[in-house]
Amino acid sequence: MCLPKLRLPKIFVVSLLTALIGLPISHAAAQDDAGENAILQLQGIVEAWLSSPHADITSHAFHHWDEDGEIPATCATCHTSFGFIEYVRGAMDQAGIAPQAMPTGGVVDCAACHSEASTALVSVPFPSGVSVDTFGSSATCAVCHQGRAAGSTVAAASEGMDEDAVSEDLGFINVHYAPSAATLMGSVTSGGFEYEGREYRGQFTHVPDFATCTSCHQPHSLEPVAMETCATCHQDANTFEDIRTTRIDVDGDGDMSEGIADPIHTLHERLYAAIQAYGTDVAGTAIIYADQFPYFFVDTDGDSAVSEGEAAFPNRYASWTPRLLKAAYNYQFIAKDHGAFAHNPHYALQLLYDSLEDLSGQVEVDMAAMARP
Repeated sequence: MCLPKLRLPKIFVVSLLTALIGLPISHAAAQDDAGENAILQLQGIVEAWLSSPHADITSHAFHHWDEDGEIPATCATCHTSFGFIEYVRGAMDQAGIAPQAMPTGGVVDCAACHSEASTALVSVPFPSGVSVDTFGSSATCAVCHQGRAAGSTVAAASEGMDEDAVSEDLGFINVHYAPSAATLMGSVTSGGFEYEGREYRGQFTHVPDFATCTSCHQPHSLEPVAMETCATCHQDANTFEDIRTTRIDVDGDGDMSEGIADPIHTLHERLYAAIQAYGTDVAGTAIIYADQFPYFFVDTDGDSAVSEGEAAFPNRYASWTPRLLKAAYNYQFIAKDHGAFAHNPHYALQLLYDSLEDLSGQVEVDMAAMARP
């Protein structure tokens, strides 16, 4: 749970912002009308940040390493401001990996995005090996919200293997949390596993007024902008999920008015069902998914649901084939980007459709009514 909004004393706001990002605001200057308005604005910014996940000091995201005494370099870039700053002012030769481990006890504070190195950031490397230099002011967001794996990670792990043979050398590859920048860029950075012989949507572009992360998300609270800003063009939509950006009946349900989030959800559910069927019928071990590490587990009682005790690390799923791993990776890629319908809906649907089609050669999947966007 995030910290509640607080009404902060003026002197605290001035001191905090001066300490974190060096704002040249003296206590005396804060007493005139212009200074008063500036402080009120800054106070609102700090309170918005305090309400965000970036400031949630109670979160496991900032305490996972407490017993270790430090945050490893592989995690420090996105789980501590010091690591982020050191990463963006360094060589950035390995996507998301800080130059060294960092101490525990911090959060993602103002300095992470407002340091000199952060504001000057242009090129952002991705796990696929591709670097993108077109993010503009969204570059800092893309550093952490890109995932920690790519389709090439899966391809390398399964190269040369029989598609349907269980291998002890395979394990689940987790894209990690909120890979929204990878979704947005589509085939440019290939965050999802892209099947050979298929074309995939590249970067998803909005209108110029909504072309950056902070034009759709409040920069400090991280909340989406008000729906009214989208309703100017999408006049039939009452929620973000109602927005439809395709004329194709992707899921084959005959409803051409539903928002594009709906067929993404439908194909995601169908992919899970196909993964479960494949686990039982081809890999020989029933499989279930739970939203906790390591995500895929053995369905010990065969009821296709997560029963008590099943979602535990010792019960992790281990009967991976290359075909199953590819589908499961794409399933997780969409599961971890809750805004895929806004970030790049066509790329998301293509990944889901192709994963279903690939599994359909081994288990029963009704592809007849579906259409690939």
